[in-house]
Amino acid sequence: MSRPATPADQPEATPAPARRAWVEQIMGMPISIHLRGEDVDRFEAQEAVADAFRILREMDSIFSTYRHDSDLMRLRREEVQLSQCSPLVDQALRIGQEAEVLTRGAFTTLLPTGDGDLAFDPTGLVKGWAVDRASVPLLALERISFCINAGGDILIGAHPAMPAAGADAIVWRVGIEDPLDRQRVARTLTLVRGAVATSGTAARGAHLYDPQSRELVGRTGSVTVTGPTLLWADIWATALFVGTDRTRQAFAASAPDYVATAL
Repeated sequence: MSRPATPADQPEATPAPARRAWVEQIMGMPISIHLRGEDVDRFEAQEAVADAFRILREMDSIFSTYRHDSDLMRLRREEVQLSQCSPLVDQALRIGQEAEVLTRGAFTTLLPTGDGDLAFDPTGLVKGWAVDRASVPLLALERISFCINAGGDILIGAHPAMPAAGADAIVWRVGIEDPLDRQRVARTLTLVRGAVATSGTAARGAHLYDPQSRELVGRTGSVTVTGPTLLWADIWATALFVGTDRTRQAFAASAPDYVATAL
């Protein structure tokens, strides 16, 4: 798991940018949005944050496995056809198929149910995808950098005109937990833009499914992936944790913009 992003030290001559944070319980976890920059309290900023949370709630209403009325659960009970669901369900199906091919079978959207069978469950990609989609209104905020923290998976971004380097760049620090000692930060990343996703067993035990062995993986450790989108950082973090050398070879060949760290 990644620790919440914190502001990196700014040069002494540069005043620290203003900061404001919001948090809501969505998808069964706290999701926080942090803004840093100029006039973070302005109306447009608050509206963008509200839009971001609305997108996250919409994704939950479509894909939740805990909500009886979600599109996903209605589809699994065969109460509706795929064509009657949100178009995002079909898109999730296609992303899952692409991920299965790219990871050489280490990632799947066919997961075990409580009844002992397998069913379509895109949980492994929905959180990262939801955060990526929720970042769109925040990207329109001039002179503002943002961080979305969804249960320890993090996306950092900024308006396109914000500098990526130099004294005026807004830098965030992200701590990566030691999977053997969750009170310890094993590594710290500094980012201006980018996603950080961690998969492992330290926080939730054996909950990651290996489609090759058809078992939940219970070994210790974690894999953290950084890159441009949280969707694919999260997919690859899961695949690399449960996968084999074949998966790592696929990652090296298929994800040149992403970096993985195993602990």
